[in-house]
Amino acid sequence: MTRLTSGEWIDHFLTNDPPRHKSLVMTLCGDAIAPHGGAFWLGSMIELLGPLGVSDRLVRTSVFRLVQEGWLVASREGRRSRYALEPRALPRFERANRRIYAPPGLHWDGHWTFVLAPNGSIDGDLRALLRKELEWEGFAMLATGVMAHPAPQQDTLREILARAGAEGKVFVCDAAELPGVGSRPLPELVGDAWDLSAVVGAYRQFIDRFTPLLAQLKGGQEVAPQDAFAIRTLLIHAYRRVQLHDPMLPLELLPAPWPGTDAYQLARDIYRLTWRQAEAHVMAMLGKEDDSTPPAEASFFERFGGLA
Repeated sequence: MTRLTSGEWIDHFLTNDPPRHKSLVMTLCGDAIAPHGGAFWLGSMIELLGPLGVSDRLVRTSVFRLVQEGWLVASREGRRSRYALEPRALPRFERANRRIYAPPGLHWDGHWTFVLAPNGSIDGDLRALLRKELEWEGFAMLATGVMAHPAPQQDTLREILARAGAEGKVFVCDAAELPGVGSRPLPELVGDAWDLSAVVGAYRQFIDRFTPLLAQLKGGQEVAPQDAFAIRTLLIHAYRRVQLHDPMLPLELLPAPWPGTDAYQLARDIYRLTWRQAEAHVMAMLGKEDDSTPPAEASFFERFGGLA
């Protein structure tokens, strides 16, 4: 690809891989809205997403669906609509933020965590819901009613069980190898439980797509606030999309070299080069509808190891 301006890069990205509109609104809620109080007026969301090719109608439809799905809560003031992150959805946004902005590099202590739901212990609806939630956190289904992960976040697992209504209804235990009994080594379970080839391919595609952009940004090209915002949003949207399928296994259990490490470093470098101008645009757009919009909270500046 020939060297493009930031605006041309954005247009090329949107033409070749246009994001799904509802998913893009979700990305924006987590990356830009949550740090500024977690609420927005509909007009602000329309202004922010317009340059990314999302029409007024599509923004309204996407926001309405997110309210129906329990991600947002709506209120009205006259003819204006205001939306806020649903309090019960906040833990899920926080978990997603930990995955996206924190460096990869879990280390393994040799133990696995198993969630066991024997036949008859829970009904089919709860079993399906629990499987969906745990798979989103990287658990693998080893057999009916048996899910496992080598290094889950215990507080996250506790929150999932409580929210799904499975607390006290399933068994959760830690397990390690018994030495000297002739079993297969537990690390081999990774190859049986997870097919990582698609994740590896997605990370490599992300790296191929965004590496030229990093070179442009490092070249000293001036990026306008609106373009910086678009780049930051598309970056996190693409990175989040890959990470949703990454089981987040410990480094000791992953094939080397693991492309997720390079993808994180690439996302970090681009984010650090665009966040300041992007924030100026976010504050300007949110401020049009609400001049009391708070500046980004302190935790925002801890993203990607610290935003200088």
